[in-house]
Amino acid sequence: MHCKSKSSPIGGSFDAQSLQNEVSELEKHTSDPEFWQNRENAEKILTKIKRLKSCYEPWQALIYEQNELKELLNLALEAADETLENEIAEQYQKLKEELERLTTLELLSDEADALGCFLDIHAGAGGTEACDWARMLHRMYARYAESKNFSIEIVDEQQEEGGIKSICLEIQGPFAYGFLKGETGVHRLVRISPFDSNARRHTSFASVYVTPILDDTINVEIRPEDIRVDTYRASGAGGQKVNKTSSAVRMTHLETGIVVQCQNERSQHRNRDIAMNMLKGRLYEHLKAQRDAERAKTAAVKHDIGFGSQIRSYVFHPYSLVKDQRTKMETSAVQDVIDGKIQPFIEGYLRQMWGKIPRIKESS
Repeated sequence: MHCKSKSSPIGGSFDAQSLQNEVSELEKHTSDPEFWQNRENAEKILTKIKRLKSCYEPWQALIYEQNELKELLNLALEAADETLENEIAEQYQKLKEELERLTTLELLSDEADALGCFLDIHAGAGGTEACDWARMLHRMYARYAESKNFSIEIVDEQQEEGGIKSICLEIQGPFAYGFLKGETGVHRLVRISPFDSNARRHTSFASVYVTPILDDTINVEIRPEDIRVDTYRASGAGGQKVNKTSSAVRMTHLETGIVVQCQNERSQHRNRDIAMNMLKGRLYEHLKAQRDAERAKTAAVKHDIGFGSQIRSYVFHPYSLVKDQRTKMETSAVQDVIDGKIQPFIEGYLRQMWGKIPRIKESS
């Protein structure tokens, strides 16, 4: 789903009328007495209504606030009232920031951009060091998701001493996939190891792979004979927490060899549904990569998780620097980035994908 555009008075763009018409049609279903008989379908409709409204309501609000500010400015000029100068400047800055935010959303034009996503993190070679780096990346993306008011849930996780060997996160929120899709790739960490008694510098790698959670607007057909489904006992902390039944599900797509798994739900049926959604998202990306050779190069799971393949480096020592190898964007505020402040890198990638010039250096 994409917010098709028409020029707006302030430089943003949207086709508000067609989107409002679509929302009106969907809202008719919500007044049906039997609307909540199918709860899953009802939630999908409500989510779609919210998503469509998010395409035009912010632009309408911005236009309204712009007109209000114009009127205030004209009144101040007519009355030669300098006391309103600070208020006008403050409101203008807020409008400018909101315009920048909405313009960024206009870069999200792919059909799946508005959807939620699965985000997989896999530790590279290096044992404890790499697993700790995967743990740090998990925290970074969790912090980012919280800052965007996205919901985040662990779908599958394999822990090792000192960190995470692999983890799959389900992230839901408007344009979650669109924002995070550029994070696919190998991420490199350079630091003085907290696990090295000699305080030597270590380099660690982890891969990130982002796939959309498809809804009924995008159809990916998977026939039962195209997949192999294996069930196994979910791993746990031991003792009473060990799952006594084979509730975990692993699905293998026979033609492509794509494998997904889910074990965090108690119900095998629920794990099967989540795994199927993950598989559809992976296949969507696979088919899209076949049509777009350039996109295929970004598929981190097809790369060695090591030197020369990283998309971004995070250096704590001998200097502080985070640098994106694709956009050349960089910042010395490494800890801020690790704390989830990755929006400048995300926007830089989106602007580059649209052929726009990203901000080369982010101030610290």
